[in-house]
Amino acid sequence: MSLNIILSRLVFMKKQLVLLTISGIFILLSTSAIAGSNPFSVSGYGVINYAHFDWELDPDRRAAIDVERFVIAPKYRINDTIRLESELEFEHGGTGSTMEFDKFEEFGEFETEIEKGGEVIVEKLAAVFSFRPSLNFRVGHIIVPVGLVSKRHRPQHYFTTTRPEAEAHIIPTIWHETGVELFGSLGSLNYQAQIVNGLDSTGFSSRHWIVRGHQLRFETINAEAPAFVGRLDYAFHENAIVGISGYYGDTAANRPKPDVNFDAHVGIVSFHGFYEMNAVKVRGLFLWGALENADQLSRVNRTLSNNLNVKRTPIGSSALGYYIEAGYDVLSFFRQRNNKAGHQDQEDTSPDTVLDVFARYDYYDTMASVEGIIFDNPRWERTTWTFGINYHVHPKMVFKSHYSLRRLATKDKNRENTFALGFGFQY
Repeated sequence: MSLNIILSRLVFMKKQLVLLTISGIFILLSTSAIAGSNPFSVSGYGVINYAHFDWELDPDRRAAIDVERFVIAPKYRINDTIRLESELEFEHGGTGSTMEFDKFEEFGEFETEIEKGGEVIVEKLAAVFSFRPSLNFRVGHIIVPVGLVSKRHRPQHYFTTTRPEAEAHIIPTIWHETGVELFGSLGSLNYQAQIVNGLDSTGFSSRHWIVRGHQLRFETINAEAPAFVGRLDYAFHENAIVGISGYYGDTAANRPKPDVNFDAHVGIVSFHGFYEMNAVKVRGLFLWGALENADQLSRVNRTLSNNLNVKRTPIGSSALGYYIEAGYDVLSFFRQRNNKAGHQDQEDTSPDTVLDVFARYDYYDTMASVEGIIFDNPRWERTTWTFGINYHVHPKMVFKSHYSLRRLATKDKNRENTFALGFGFQY
């Protein structure tokens, strides 16, 4: 038997072993759950979207379908005090490659091909120690609780097919770093305090400010300078919360090379809240951030290597964004009429079925202010009105449709209109 055949069979056996292992784990979880003694729990969600674009600056932009993300979040309870948490996200269908042997075109060599573009990301991998409601401890790879999406990122938590753009264009979503956290509840007040690894300023850009400073490009993460994170939420009700969150850390020391001799601290503050009671849903966020020595960073970043695969564009010394969205379940009107008329058993007005009609206003400027000779490009000041519907066939499944009208602050070719359809679920 040739070496090539042996290698091919080994690769096939490895794939089968992985599939059998995964299947065995889920069979074990299911069996344990039926027996009522299962320390495991698994949750997650998924999103699939379609978008058609009418953008003046990009008239040839083609319609797209995207398996935006699929998330699996297993947990394991060791005892009453300790549990393990994890969250694995497959973005854009994941990523994949295969190996084949081609003796005719590759001169008898093995060839590896990329079959699927995307990402597989570990968003959470942590141990949680629960001492009392007011004092708990988490250590590992954790979610950075800045903004509204960090807490409410499942498809039922926002109206549009994609996450709110005023937030997603300024900070990473979902933002996850490695560090430690104290958290707890003091009556209606919930708090979180973290020390995590910081951002890498080589990834900052005009369009997305610090978003791509989230360290995902290398196998290991530079942790020369930590960041400090805090969050306070006050719950008037389980479905009515207001809060504030903040982030502060140096981003110069975490660059791939020690190529700067100045500080580049980032400070961010967010005010957020939501009200979701009866037929009404209202959500909003105000986000502001500042970057130290943005002009010097912009000059240094212009000289970065092409191999680093970063934008190398000027960086704003501050960024500003806010949005508010409101929706109303129109089926609640018919439920009320049916209840008054004594017809409470009609399937089309089931409490599990919700039809939200919504509108949202976004404003965000990733170059809200600039330093030195950096040009304040009006292209990055954006305003968007979005209108649409969400049809919840079940509390765990939603179909979405929206039409957004984005306008740039430029005088010419400033229209970007998008029609989108989406499907989301959670389990």
